[in-house]
Amino acid sequence: MASSAAITHDVMTTANRIRGTTKRALPFDFKTVRCGSRPNDARLRGTDLVIVPGLGTASADQLDGKIKSLACRRAADLLIEAFEAGATLAASCASTFLLAETGLLDGRRATTTWWLAPLFQRRYPKVELVTDRMVVADWPIATGGAAMAQMDLMLAIVGKFAGPKLASTCANYLLLDERRSQVPFMAINYLASQDPKIAKAEKWVRENIARDFTMEELAAAVALAPRTFARRVAGTCGVSPIQFVQRIRLETARYLLETTRLPIDEIARQVGYAEPSTLRRLIRRDTKHSPGHFRPAA
Repeated sequence: MASSAAITHDVMTTANRIRGTTKRALPFDFKTVRCGSRPNDARLRGTDLVIVPGLGTASADQLDGKIKSLACRRAADLLIEAFEAGATLAASCASTFLLAETGLLDGRRATTTWWLAPLFQRRYPKVELVTDRMVVADWPIATGGAAMAQMDLMLAIVGKFAGPKLASTCANYLLLDERRSQVPFMAINYLASQDPKIAKAEKWVRENIARDFTMEELAAAVALAPRTFARRVAGTCGVSPIQFVQRIRLETARYLLETTRLPIDEIARQVGYAEPSTLRRLIRRDTKHSPGHFRPAA
């Protein structure tokens, strides 16, 4: 993705510019290496760090085709060669699949873009996937979430190689907020739509959102045994049934906060929470903001 490559370049350039004002050695000397379908002389030996910007992909099928392409196979070979020579590796978004293909993530903690997380879990069971994290730094390999997580990944890299103070200064200079979680950005309806039964379950939850119900009742509504339902939800959305329902409730609550003037007590009731404090706690946990943060400006 052009934006991901540009972010990579801009953050390192900014780090160098800020450090340069102190008359100290610049932390990064970087270059772009292209891996096309034709053989080239690209070599990464002697490199301390290899960053793979996000692969632009619109679907799982398109991603599978890219991963199998000659260009990506050559890139994977370069990553293995660099890692074996002592390089640190970093990738975000769909490029985490390229890292996983090399086997270098096996036994490690990693993250990926939220909408491809279920596919990642099925395809690479040896990787400990942390779906909700924006960045997982299991050095000497770091991974980031969806496309714009490249910003967060780059700040982690600056912190690792040039110190947390410079990373913080870069964030301030570029107006980048620290974002630890992908959860606020996950669209559960997009994930659910990939399985007809889970899509039906999502619709049923929204229709019954104001009342209390059990997970057994939800599973029965889509004609699945509870264990089968739990397995299908995990495979499609990467969450448990309780988390699935919770995400829909919180998504709806946030929409009501952003589009109405209803008091938080009433919103809590409408999305199925008897205690407003429960809704407040869950919103703060997932977004690091209070419910008032999502109210429209007066």
